[in-house]
Formats: sequence, C-alpha cells, structure tokens
Amino acid sequence: MSYGFLDIAVTPSVRAVQARMGADGLWQGFKGHREFDRFTDGEAGFIGERDSFYMATVSETGWPYVQHRGGPKGFLKLIDERTLAFADYRGNRQYLSTGNVAADGRACLFLMDYAQRARLKVFVRVEVVALDADPALTAQVTVPGYSARMERIFKLHLQAFDWNCPQHIVRRFTQAEIDDAVQPLRDRLDALEAENAGLRARLATPA
Repeated sequence: MSYGFLDIAVTPSVRAVQARMGADGLWQGFKGHREFDRFTDGEAGFIGERDSFYMATVSETGWPYVQHRGGPKGFLKLIDERTLAFADYRGNRQYLSTGNVAADGRACLFLMDYAQRARLKVFVRVEVVALDADPALTAQVTVPGYSARMERIFKLHLQAFDWNCPQHIVRRFTQAEIDDAVQPLRDRLDALEAENAGLRARLATPA
C-alpha cells in the first residue's frame, strides 16, 4: 500500500536500519492509502498561518543544506492543491539554495507550529521563476507593505507530504501569540485599576 512520503524517503539503506532496529514491520505492514499527493483545506489553513519554514536542498557534491525562510504570515502561497510558491527575497547573497536547486530541483520543506506542537513535512520539486516571466504569479506572491527586495520566485511542485507526531516538539510562542494570550489579563487589569481609581476618588470626597 502507498505511504506517499515514505515511498520517497525510505531507501534500501533506511530499510536496513529499520530492520536492525526491529521497526521494518511497522511500515511494511501498513494498511490503507496515504498518498497525500494534494493539499486539502487542512493543509491550506496550516500553510497560510506560517511565517517561516525550513527548506533542505543538496549540492552537486552531496552535501545537504538547510535554510530558514521567513516573512510575513502567509508569504508561502498555496497556488493550487499541488503547488506552492514564495518570493525569494534578497539576503546575504550566498545563493546556496538557489544554486543547489539549479543542479537538483528536489527539496524538502518542514513547516513548524511550535505553539500547537505540529509539523508538516513536504517533498517538492523546485522551479525557479524570474519575476518578469509570470506577472500573475509575481503579483500572487507579493506581500503588500513588505519592503524586502524580491529577486526570483520559487515555485514548488508537490510530490508528497506527511504530518509528524508532536513528540519532542517544545512549545514556543511568537510575540504576537503572547500578546494575544495576555491581552485579556491586560484588559482585566485596566478595568481593576479604573475601578480602584474610582473608589479612591469617592473615599477622598468629603461626605
């Protein structure tokens, strides 16, 4: 039966390690279908909430490279159920990921939600698109008000995805998430301070 992501990820050497560890039967005996070859509304919502992800590529010499990609929430766009895209902004100008995918277009993305202890991993094939080659796509990945300079577009063609279990994901929160969580406390504190101020004013007024 198909397992989608593992059909790509599990190689003979991986199977050998699974066998040594007594884990090969866990996956060989899998029942059902997990092709996961197109995004659903659940993945679309998760992707739209991300403000960063990690992308792994491999060089011609076989060395892996993992790069953090960040931007405003939702900068990674769901173009359709099998395609993602994002604007490649100017950074330190080493162009390691861009160079790697020019030689081998395969990549793997890890999208993390630390607050909810969830992660989505995605195998893709990368197509590098010039900004003037597809004006409609360029407009779609442009984030209004974000001043970073776009240099190209990474168009990502889905091969397979899977969700990981939350085990060992330490919960972390963004400043915005913390602000949202404590806002009710701030509102309550403001109300109590206003109430105390009113009581003090009444006590200070002669009978």
